[in-house]
Amino acid sequence: MAQDKKPDEALTGVDRWEASVGGAGGGRHKAGKDSAKKAKKDKPRGKGRKDPRVRRYVSTLVILLVVLVVAVIGFTPVGQRITQGLDIQGGVSVIMKASKADGSTPTSDDMTTATGIVQNRVNALGASEATVQQQGTDSILIQIPGATDANEAIETLGKTGHLEFVRLDQIGDADAIMQLSRGAGDVQLKEGTYKAFMDGSVIDKVTVNQDSNSATGGYAVNLTLNSEGTQKFAEVTRELAPTKGQIAIVLDGVIYSAPAVQNEIANGQVSITGSFSLDDANQLKTVLDSGSLPVTLTYSESRVVGPTLGQDSLAQGVTAIAIGVAVVVIYLFFFYGGLGILTMGSLAVFAILYLGLLALLSHFGLFALTLPGLAGVVLTTGSAADSSILVLERFREEIRMGRSIRQASISGAKHGISTSLDADAVTMVTALALFFVAVGSVKGFGLTLALGIVCDVITMFCFKAPALRLLARGPIERHPGFWGVKKDLKEAELARDARDEKGGVQNA
Repeated sequence: MAQDKKPDEALTGVDRWEASVGGAGGGRHKAGKDSAKKAKKDKPRGKGRKDPRVRRYVSTLVILLVVLVVAVIGFTPVGQRITQGLDIQGGVSVIMKASKADGSTPTSDDMTTATGIVQNRVNALGASEATVQQQGTDSILIQIPGATDANEAIETLGKTGHLEFVRLDQIGDADAIMQLSRGAGDVQLKEGTYKAFMDGSVIDKVTVNQDSNSATGGYAVNLTLNSEGTQKFAEVTRELAPTKGQIAIVLDGVIYSAPAVQNEIANGQVSITGSFSLDDANQLKTVLDSGSLPVTLTYSESRVVGPTLGQDSLAQGVTAIAIGVAVVVIYLFFFYGGLGILTMGSLAVFAILYLGLLALLSHFGLFALTLPGLAGVVLTTGSAADSSILVLERFREEIRMGRSIRQASISGAKHGISTSLDADAVTMVTALALFFVAVGSVKGFGLTLALGIVCDVITMFCFKAPALRLLARGPIERHPGFWGVKKDLKEAELARDARDEKGGVQNA
């Protein structure tokens, strides 16, 4: 049926323009304008301007690279920078039983102080990586890596601390006096060359406080003496104050400090100053506490661990890690193509951060690698590989859902890391529980497990995510076949065609 049309003259100017645009070529013209707008919006930025996200990804990777270089310098050579525990390096393990002079069981405070005394004695042996731990209510476990003579260790550690106060002008050891005048510390006195005017039994309390008179913010060690000690100390300080004479603090024949008397102290409140750091003050407090603690340490049991078995176990553990990583890499290249390179990089970053952190803790005497700790290293290495697989699998899934490679790299990394964090959180709770509740070598397992999780989280945010997103903006888009996503793109295209075909049938 023919349709009547009004003459153009009856139409307004706007109506005629809309009719002309809506006619032949009108729709194409409008679409062309929209396309031009979109093209203008999507036009690549100038050479001098970069996407802020790209700058952020690059900056993150550059900072990470600097940290990795520092870590490599820090843990090289590994065998010297990471402390090895007793079960790997070999050494002596001793259990000492504590008792009081009256035969009663020491209190928890007594045991805490005794443990500190033993730790200082072990450190004096040159074994700063040794572990000293309380076991039960009246026993102390001492493990000294590298030591070979259990009897010598027992003799040294089992002494009852004997604290004495000696006037420096009444010490007959000329060599010791000369060493003190040169500023030497921990000077050994020859037996029979001195006589103490009082011992540590007169000390009621020892505290550490900040020295209010120190211009540098140092600390002071404060002693409270009983009535007997107050009287003796008053007599000595009265005689030494005019000449600023010194009083040597001697523990087991070793002079640990020799402060000068500034004035007579008649009230039993003694303050030892000298611009002490907090560590120095606490160390002197431990020395002073040892004299006031009537605890006797006696031998309970000991064993000497040879290094051969431990080194063999270490070699086997390292071999297990190498084989595991090799199997994971082969698997990733087989199933993920070129994306396996990204996973290799992630594992390398994880390993460098891990070793650097272990070397840092070893440097400060806070870590020693044991066989249980090595098991924690193996376990967390597997967790790091799992994290990479989760991120890659989610990236490919996002592509199959129809997102572009760039979009998939952003959302895929985000969701993959989120899933990994949930798993890491559960493992971290277990690791912290083992570290704070367990004793002995199990604590080492908990510590390495927790440190591995921390390194994995840093690797995910500082390497996996930015590296994947940068690769998605160029190499992966240009060579999807090499990077293993060509099949995913084809699957997404087929899914879109199927949806379009279904929509066309319904519209028809």
